[in-house]
Amino acid sequence: MGSGKKKQKVSTKPPSGTRDFLPADIGRRSFVIDRVREVYERYGFVPLETPTIENLSTLLGKYGDEGDQLLYRLLHRRDNLSRALELDPVTEADLADQGLRYDLTVPLARVVGNTSYNLPKYFKRYQIQPVWRADRPGRGRFREFYQCDVDITGTTSLVAEAEVCAAVAEVLVTLGFSDFTININHREVLRAMIRAAGIDAALEGSALVAVDKLDKIGEDGVKKELGERGVSVDSATTLLSLVLVASAEGRLVGLADGVELLRTKLDSEGAAALGELQQLGELLRRTPAGAYVRFAPELARGLSYYTGAIFEITVADLQGSLGGGGRYDGLIGMFDAKGKKQVPSVGFSLGLERILVVMEEREMFKAEEIRVGPDVLLCWMGVDLASIVGVAHGLRAQGLRVEVFPEKAKLGKQLGYADSEGVGAPIAAILGEDELKAGEITLKHLKSGEQSRVKITEASAVIERWQAQAQA
Repeated sequence: MGSGKKKQKVSTKPPSGTRDFLPADIGRRSFVIDRVREVYERYGFVPLETPTIENLSTLLGKYGDEGDQLLYRLLHRRDNLSRALELDPVTEADLADQGLRYDLTVPLARVVGNTSYNLPKYFKRYQIQPVWRADRPGRGRFREFYQCDVDITGTTSLVAEAEVCAAVAEVLVTLGFSDFTININHREVLRAMIRAAGIDAALEGSALVAVDKLDKIGEDGVKKELGERGVSVDSATTLLSLVLVASAEGRLVGLADGVELLRTKLDSEGAAALGELQQLGELLRRTPAGAYVRFAPELARGLSYYTGAIFEITVADLQGSLGGGGRYDGLIGMFDAKGKKQVPSVGFSLGLERILVVMEEREMFKAEEIRVGPDVLLCWMGVDLASIVGVAHGLRAQGLRVEVFPEKAKLGKQLGYADSEGVGAPIAAILGEDELKAGEITLKHLKSGEQSRVKITEASAVIERWQAQAQA
């Protein structure tokens, strides 16, 4: 008799908020990443990669309390974990000193803060890597996702803001987007609105977190949350009236018009920040971003390291943003033990997964642009394996992607496999004894049925002609 214990069923699903990427998924992702990289490099950005794992001392205290709560911690290993578990009481700090990166900006700040790397004064980097957040999964929202970042460090010039905004706008235009909006605000404008509403400076960060949720929970939800965070009803009402000024007439307004609507309602510091946004708007009009910019006083962005202009890209059919960013002049200085290394910086990040969600739902991908799998399936009859492998190598040397049918089978079965889901080879190359002796191969276009026997060395030319005809 057995022990009576039921064998635990092993789930084939990935963890919640993560996904497996099958070949077609990777084809679409690679298509988008290639275009992102092409545009970023045209703007002079250079690539950077950083480790998946960062020290918690690097990550904590950079994203605000809510962001810190979403960090994935990595437990100590082996003896270190055993010793930690013996402590009484045991704290979170005792159990972990490393975590998965939450974004790509803080790792960049750590790299720039490392003076041994001898980076240029104006470091223009792009980075396309995954990040992790213990967030609630939803449409376009995952716990593991890729960010496509561009950042410029070392300058306070508005040219930096204009460059990163223009780069991400050109990426979206290149991918086929035409209806996106680049919402722009400024942290000093937000602070001035906090002062104008009579909200205590100690509640500023908490109030901005609530305002940042306006598109998710609405005006009533923001008022309720502001009240829960200690803001009076009158102050909450005043703050929301300032936040909504750019759409007071029921319409979205451009950057210049929005700035004018709010200018007289803020103090001198707020007015100066509005003036900076106006200058940025003039620069952006000369770039691919100019047609898509909107002043958005409701935009707060929850990350606490932003110090100046902030940005967010939205489309109508996706709740949340396709990307965001802003100026963060104080972040890199946090990695200087003496507190003297202040490096002004600005960046913009696109969310790859959200771009893919929208592009797939809108059917923006063209089949001919997303080719995965073989160009040719090599079918064979009555020839030895060494000859098959040799012919496959000869076809690959012509630049063709070739899969070899691995087992002896009737030709019909091999052709059926070539056209099956997951393989999808458009062309079968048939090798028999007669073809092998003549140094030839029979090509069969599986969709049209066209067939031609050609020299093995000429196969790619025939296939290229068929491909061109199919796309015409």
